[in-house]
Amino acid sequence: RNLLGPVAEQFFYLNNIAASVLVGENQLPHLHKLLEDACTTLDLEPPQLYVQQNPAPNAYTFAMRGKQPFIVLHTSLIDLLTPEEIQAVIAHELGHLKCEHGVYLTPLNIMVLAASLIPNWGMLIAQSIQEKMLEWLRCAEFSCDRAALLATQNPRVVMSVLMKLAGGSPTLAPQLNLDAFIAQARAYDSVGDSELGQVLQQLQISQLSHPLPVLRAREIDRWASSQSYQSLLNQRLISYNNGDAQTGGWRNW
Repeated sequence: RNLLGPVAEQFFYLNNIAASVLVGENQLPHLHKLLEDACTTLDLEPPQLYVQQNPAPNAYTFAMRGKQPFIVLHTSLIDLLTPEEIQAVIAHELGHLKCEHGVYLTPLNIMVLAASLIPNWGMLIAQSIQEKMLEWLRCAEFSCDRAALLATQNPRVVMSVLMKLAGGSPTLAPQLNLDAFIAQARAYDSVGDSELGQVLQQLQISQLSHPLPVLRAREIDRWASSQSYQSLLNQRLISYNNGDAQTGGWRNW
């Protein structure tokens, strides 16, 4: 981060304030409530939440030194999703803060930049680091999908978000069949039964920063049925019954 300096961070922060609407108790209070509830469940101090006019359905999180982190939701994403699904997206972004992904990502970016400056073998080293970084980013997205599931406690809500991001629109969304999409996600593994299929699957994802939507849906489907997920839910329930609960739910997951 010192290499990049505070100037770029400050510019990005000011640009966001200038071109977005800050959500609060008196501004889009329904979104503010979704944020606060998710933060309580995940045991996080609420970051700022902004809404930004953008035709591409997306959301992102930004944390900079000395300032409160913030989440940005695009208007097209809000138009596409139900309130429960919007909360799943917010919780996914909170997962990045909970896991402190930015702390690890910045040194990786610096390593790629430094390696690319080394003569001869530098570009090969940088490419290797970048491939590992992309793999790490994809794993980070899986972790944040789990945060979304912990906040909503409904795997169908999380998978519905992924389905709509893959092929939805405000017009098509009511017509989409979630059960068919879940079956599609479960069938994805069968494509890799052959060596050729495995190679093609690897080539398909190797340069992506985010896992494919069907893969993310498959992983949520699996984790929601796992003992580890059920144990987390039970731990939280026991904590509340004993009266020892913190302000939120899970400190480590």
